[in-house]
Amino acid sequence: MTGIDYRLLRFKIKYKFWGTSLEGTRTVYTYTEIITDDYIEEYVNDELLDARENPLGQIPIVHIRNIEISGSPWGLSDIVDLIPLNREYNEKCTEISDIVNYHAAPVTIITGAKASHLEKGARKIWGGLPKDANVFNLENGVDLNGPLAYLELIKRSMHELTGVPETALGQAQAISNTSGVALSIQFFPLMQRYGLKQTSYTRGLRRINELVLRTLFLYEPECRVYDPSTQGIRVSDEQPLVIDPRDPEVYDTTVDWPPPLPVDVLVKLNEIQAKLALGLESKRGALRDLGEAFPGEKMQEIFDERLTEAKEDGALEYIKAQIASAILRTTGLPPEGVESPPPAPAGSDSSGSAKSGATSSGPLPGVPGVSQGKDTESVLSELVTLSKGTKLAQRRNPEND
Repeated sequence: MTGIDYRLLRFKIKYKFWGTSLEGTRTVYTYTEIITDDYIEEYVNDELLDARENPLGQIPIVHIRNIEISGSPWGLSDIVDLIPLNREYNEKCTEISDIVNYHAAPVTIITGAKASHLEKGARKIWGGLPKDANVFNLENGVDLNGPLAYLELIKRSMHELTGVPETALGQAQAISNTSGVALSIQFFPLMQRYGLKQTSYTRGLRRINELVLRTLFLYEPECRVYDPSTQGIRVSDEQPLVIDPRDPEVYDTTVDWPPPLPVDVLVKLNEIQAKLALGLESKRGALRDLGEAFPGEKMQEIFDERLTEAKEDGALEYIKAQIASAILRTTGLPPEGVESPPPAPAGSDSSGSAKSGATSSGPLPGVPGVSQGKDTESVLSELVTLSKGTKLAQRRNPEND
């Protein structure tokens, strides 16, 4: 971290707004709010409206230094060096525009004749001029190549100071399948500035997240209790069911920055597949590399989908077994892929004892492992209806639209 950390002691926000006075006229008012760690004061036109304690106990303001410099709490803007160059660029553009406008409607010079006798306008013919008369337009004697080259020089200097390549601002360039690494090298100054901003803004965003959580716990304390109905996520069973606001780990958040340059998904998938094969990457890490913001929820979604598919496959197999049992029971022929059960021995009852002169009768046994109850009867009835039943005539009633 560069520079020095500074702590806010007093914050003052001030802005103007329109309002209606007691006389009914529109008046400009000035609103002022002063925040410290101990109190909050609100003023309108320097008149105190409200003064109360600060329930949060700290100033809920985060200052993020855009470009950090040593010894300064403010940082620098991206365009601090562009302002004089931009002013010079605009002035020269105005001067060139004046030259073009001046010569777009050129001045007509007449010598040896009177202009009052000549009719102005397009497609006019002048005749009867004196022999020594001369009429001509004032020509542009200014060479604009020099001013235009100067403008190009200023523009190139602006790109060099900001680190933004000209091609990054939409300049026409050939379409190619340049990889993200090649683009990173091409836009190296811009990526370097991106890295600096990422460091400072990550720290600021984490501080903002902490203030948001502290404010939430203060005004809605019931949200600290784990509620599975709100799709809350518990990393492990050791995680407490009630959050303690005094625990500093509660405010330890992370900021994920998506890749600023385009990524070839096929190349990335091949890289992740190789890492998974070598055991160097986890599935959650792979989802995170692919840009998934919540890999834990994505893994749970994949598990729920696989579980649903397994249940649907089991239900389908169960229905197939009932259909096979119904066919075997009705026709006595086993369906394709189902072995025929061995016939029951003659002269034996259900207990296995032989009876002289008794013959076995009744329906053939069904597919082993499938009950011959009401489910099979309903499936048999449905199959008979589908195969032998008549279909009623269908008709459609067309609507007006």
